[in-house]
Amino acid sequence: MKKLIMLVLILVSCTSKKENPNADFTTVFEKTNGTETATYEQTIQYYIDLEQAYPQISMEAIGQTDSGMPLHIITLNPDGNFGFQSIRKDKRILLINNGIHPGESDGIDAVMMLFRDIVQGKIETPEKTVLVTIPIYNVGGSLNRNSTTRTNQNGPKEYGFRGNARNYDLNRDFIKADTKNSRTFAEIFHLVKPDVFIDNHVSNGADYQYTLTHLFTQHNKLGGELGNYLHTEMMPGLEASLSQKNWDITPYVNVFNRVPEKGFSQFMDYPRYSTGYTTLFNTLGMMVETHMLKPYKQRVEGTYELMRSMIKIVDEDSEKIKALRQNAKASNQKLKSYPLDWTIDTTRSSTIDFKGYDGSMIPSEITGAQRLKFDRNKPFIKEVNYRNHFVPKIEVSVPQAYIIPKGWHNVVELLELNNVEMTRFENDTTLTIEAYRIKDYKTRTNPYEGHYPHYNTQIETKIMEMTFKEGDLLIKTGQSAFRYLLETLEPQAPDSFFNWNFFDTILQQKEGFSPYVWEDKAKVLMRADPKMHINFNLKKTYDKEFAENWYAQLDYIHKHSGYYEKAHLQYPIYRIP
Repeated sequence: MKKLIMLVLILVSCTSKKENPNADFTTVFEKTNGTETATYEQTIQYYIDLEQAYPQISMEAIGQTDSGMPLHIITLNPDGNFGFQSIRKDKRILLINNGIHPGESDGIDAVMMLFRDIVQGKIETPEKTVLVTIPIYNVGGSLNRNSTTRTNQNGPKEYGFRGNARNYDLNRDFIKADTKNSRTFAEIFHLVKPDVFIDNHVSNGADYQYTLTHLFTQHNKLGGELGNYLHTEMMPGLEASLSQKNWDITPYVNVFNRVPEKGFSQFMDYPRYSTGYTTLFNTLGMMVETHMLKPYKQRVEGTYELMRSMIKIVDEDSEKIKALRQNAKASNQKLKSYPLDWTIDTTRSSTIDFKGYDGSMIPSEITGAQRLKFDRNKPFIKEVNYRNHFVPKIEVSVPQAYIIPKGWHNVVELLELNNVEMTRFENDTTLTIEAYRIKDYKTRTNPYEGHYPHYNTQIETKIMEMTFKEGDLLIKTGQSAFRYLLETLEPQAPDSFFNWNFFDTILQQKEGFSPYVWEDKAKVLMRADPKMHINFNLKKTYDKEFAENWYAQLDYIHKHSGYYEKAHLQYPIYRIP
């Protein structure tokens, strides 16, 4: 029955508009005095009704999710123009994502009211900004409602579950794209091409006075004038705007089970996260992180006001944002080196006047160990050290192009999904290239979002001639997907396709040797290669473990001979320097 109802809703959403000014646009949140959040069905029906009543609204179903339901985008443009290519000529586009974790439903309810209030003239209408929202991104999680999984959260009464229909955390899936949700998000993102992106969340790592915290994409990582604008203009502008409305906000309190007044660092949003992914295409991104110990009504109202303030900033800085993004694209393509990973800059930090509660360690009545306890009867304002500057930890030279053998279709599909420009060799072609060999790597011992990711990857490089086959792909780096290419194809990058296990087949040696056969061949090889013989003896002398392992000794000779397979540990993406 539910499937039939949803099919009807989807079909209705695709029909022509019918004026319906008498529809009740009071949200579930408002009807329950801020204690409940709309279900998935109620949310979609709300936007169907809104579209039918107001020509400024367009609703479109796009793609699929793991739940079997489509994703929707709702566009609000006072001009009634919903062609994104023409919109981009004169206006900026703000994309708002809701319900990536459906238990964190604040944005779902806040955006429903925001869109309604704009089209009904209750609040200011943006002049140079078009709003687009994904009303509920994690559809499967939204349908899986309960009242218990958000253990610390203060409302609403019922909410969705963090995992999607296949139990993936979608805010870890933007690069590996294991889910239909993330693949459809990429389709939406490259259709909309937003200038600014907001992802609405709820969080708690400590107790403090703020309802609102912000998690802007890390400004050093965004880089250049665009990163500077985010750090010195957009973020302070948002804080000032909210302060004028008596909504205090602070940077995301990046601590767990400890007091924040000892200081904390900015969160590094790698490309697996939503704002880390959108940053790869020079989109100004931020997460809203409301404090889940605050009442639900208060959190939703704060989210609403934050988005109003951000719309005003985007409206006022429309031309500046356009120019900065265009300049960033041009500047990126001139880079000779690119930072793949970052670490905190210990020589620089900021000081914030933090509004917290006194916290102390007291004996636990359950475990007997020391536990953290906050006292809300003891609020304070203290200067806190905030480490929000990062410096590159790993850098790589930027190649002119990458070459991908056509057999790696799983990688090619993701590149195509992200609008990467590629050409195929029309004939077998021999080129001088730079090849990587995986020298070392570590692998997580516990599963993480369907993978056992690698980390601390180290490589060896070699310049060589290589013949590529007809149909292999040449990918030049001088394109809009510049950053996406480097962050995914360079194996040392934290969220590279290599580290997400896309190339694990190269890590397993396919051919080996039988010791009783190889022993005699190895003896001949050692006599014919004095240098290898010397190195072998030196290793036996200074490596006790090696000296006591006869198989390791035979394997050493095998790996230093012409019999050792070339594919083992050979990274199959090649660079044209």
